Amino acid sequence: MKTESSTLAFSAFMALLIGCVGIFFTLATNSQAILLDGLFNLIYFSVALVTMKVSKLASRPDSEAYPFGYSYFESLVNLCKGLLILGVSVFALVNAIVAIIAGGREISAGLAVLYALFATAACSLTAWVMHRSQRHVKSPLISADKLNWAVNSLISAAVLAAFCLVMLFERFGWLTVVPYVDSVLVIAVVVLCLGVPVRMASHALQELLNKTPEEAIAEPVRQAVARGLDDIDTVEVRVRMVRPGRLLYVIVHVVLPDAPSISITIQDALRARVDDEVRRYYSPVVCDVVFTADTRWAAPSCGQLVEKHA
Repeated sequence: MKTESSTLAFSAFMALLIGCVGIFFTLATNSQAILLDGLFNLIYFSVALVTMKVSKLASRPDSEAYPFGYSYFESLVNLCKGLLILGVSVFALVNAIVAIIAGGREISAGLAVLYALFATAACSLTAWVMHRSQRHVKSPLISADKLNWAVNSLISAAVLAAFCLVMLFERFGWLTVVPYVDSVLVIAVVVLCLGVPVRMASHALQELLNKTPEEAIAEPVRQAVARGLDDIDTVEVRVRMVRPGRLLYVIVHVVLPDAPSISITIQDALRARVDDEVRRYYSPVVCDVVFTADTRWAAPSCGQLVEKHA
């Protein structure tokens, strides 16, 4: 798929399909592992509908109501995804522990294997489609979806392996172990995959709090700014940047000597050079370059507390 909207629509459809099939098989098998998978996908489907709306908003220019654009909505959606997945995981973990204390639960392993085969194939297909679409579309929303489906594929494969073990245990007559397999499986899956929603939510929260992007992004941008200003004399150059969603916002304060002879035309040319250098590395980007002869306008917390000159 070559567009963001079609890729996200496919992801939403697959989440709905797997969720509905999961709920059906939960009623037939009494498996909490399948219930966890079904609930997870139904919740993800509801978030996917919001994701598709945000995808359209993120491509719009800024407005009077949102003067810095809509990119922060992408971070907000990814934060909600992480928290929802985390919430479902914790619910499943507590439920599984209670089931073990109560003596486990009986499940229909044959039907559970059929569901696990279907879920593993469906999730793997969706993850592959997300991966292929990234060749044509660079989107943090699709990146988050691909991570989700990759984890979902691993979970479904683990569920498939566990249900096959249940059938094996039943054949060998180890019936005392069988009631605990489903709950132990849920606990193992939650513990192994808990880091994924935590990292997703943490990263999105850092974007919402305007934290500087990771050095792998920030350092090349600083070097690009330096190349754009390398042939003028400067006292100080401060580069600040944030990356809400897919948009990188860079503001550069250039402190010039006390008596600079740089006209507005030259300043605009320098702005264009800096912008071009940054865009060679990253896009989409908004790059503001401010020239000043007073270091206080480039200092940290600029504009919050300015000492009055006598």
